[in-house]
Amino acid sequence: MSRTDARIPPAAAERAANRVDGVDAARGLALIGMFVAHVAPAAASADLAAVIAIADERPRLLFALTAGMGLAFISGGTRPIAADRGVLRRQIAIRAVILIVLGILIAATLHPLVFIILDVYGVAFLLMLPLLFLPPRIALGLGIALLAVMPAFVELVSATDAVVELQQGPFAIVVDWVVSGAYPVVIWIPVMLIGLGLARLDLASPRVVAVAALTGATSAVVMLPLAAMLADAASTASGALDETAVLRASALQASIEAIGNVGVGVVIVAGMLLLTGLARLRVRRVAGAVLSPITAMGSMPLSIYTVHLVVIAAAVRVEHGIPTDDSAELLVGLIVGSMLFAWLWRQYLGRGPLERLLRWASGRSRAAAARAPTS
Repeated sequence: MSRTDARIPPAAAERAANRVDGVDAARGLALIGMFVAHVAPAAASADLAAVIAIADERPRLLFALTAGMGLAFISGGTRPIAADRGVLRRQIAIRAVILIVLGILIAATLHPLVFIILDVYGVAFLLMLPLLFLPPRIALGLGIALLAVMPAFVELVSATDAVVELQQGPFAIVVDWVVSGAYPVVIWIPVMLIGLGLARLDLASPRVVAVAALTGATSAVVMLPLAAMLADAASTASGALDETAVLRASALQASIEAIGNVGVGVVIVAGMLLLTGLARLRVRRVAGAVLSPITAMGSMPLSIYTVHLVVIAAAVRVEHGIPTDDSAELLVGLIVGSMLFAWLWRQYLGRGPLERLLRWASGRSRAAAARAPTS
């Protein structure tokens, strides 16, 4: 070990080598958004309800966006690995299978009153394997093209008799994974491809981040109001339209809204990258300190997400004959508790507990140890 290495604490060295704080901060915000979507109580005013509604769709898409970036990082970043690609794909596949099993196990045993993303996340990882080393601009272009089509496709296909019938049979979970569930993988894959392409282009480049932010902001400013206008028009004219026309309008709105929501996610990632990595040193230091609990959450998403499922499953109660887990106190407890736990764990132990276990189970820890220098 060199003298320079000797002065760096192991946990800090691990973070420096494997994390991008801006992406982790964005992922941490996505986790907080999920907490809001899962347990925020009914709002007392229309304005507050509109604010809470922001968490309904965007956090999951931001999660998928940062997942694509994570895949880019572990496969070489801006310089994709050339050797041992089969080994890496096998490691990712093992992770994916573990996530699928974990998601199904939690759903079957804890029965939380929320849709679980872990199994869909695992399926998405498996489907991303053949796309992992696409050239960045091809990944980005393919992701954008599919994002323009797939939300509408999901709206149309999930309403067909064939899909409705399959949902009643033994393949219901597979159908939900692909098209009819809360997190259809055919929508997640395009978003992950966009994240993969952006990370391959270099998230440390001010030009790449600036262009991404401008493009994301433009798509959000244009597409989200357009989607709202379509929704209002369809609602007003629903009595005069047949079922097919209403479905087509809903499908078009879904694609437009998804593009706008992913644009919001790109802006969030770009903003976090600016604050933590591209701004002036003083700004970076302040932002890094302020965001450090959120960044720590985002560095161990599997641990935080899984623990939050356990907590909300334990918090289920019956009110007026209806099971619920909504609670302002629970929401605050989840956010503050997650920040505190993640910050302390990362500060003193580095990689999150379940992330550490997943890395070991997939063989990445042993592979890293084998590659490490002996002196």
